[in-house]
Amino acid sequence: MPTAFVLINTETGFMDEVLRELGKIEGVKEAYTVYGVYDIIAKVEAKTMDGIKDIVTWKIRKLSNVRTTLTMIVIEEAK
Repeated sequence: MPTAFVLINTETGFMDEVLRELGKIEGVKEAYTVYGVYDIIAKVEAKTMDGIKDIVTWKIRKLSNVRTTLTMIVIEEAK
């Protein structure tokens, strides 16, 4: 199953709101607020790579108060 990690920067003061909204998106399996360069990291899974693209492009990036995203596609998982 295609998996990606999405690093998200939000507008100042809106991390909790964006985190709640991420929890409502089908395909977002986990999401956490973090310290560092990014505000939130989300794990996204879909049946296809096009599904990953759609979730990131049309759902996550379109959320209010999301400034930027960086998507990292998983190519191999530890066994």
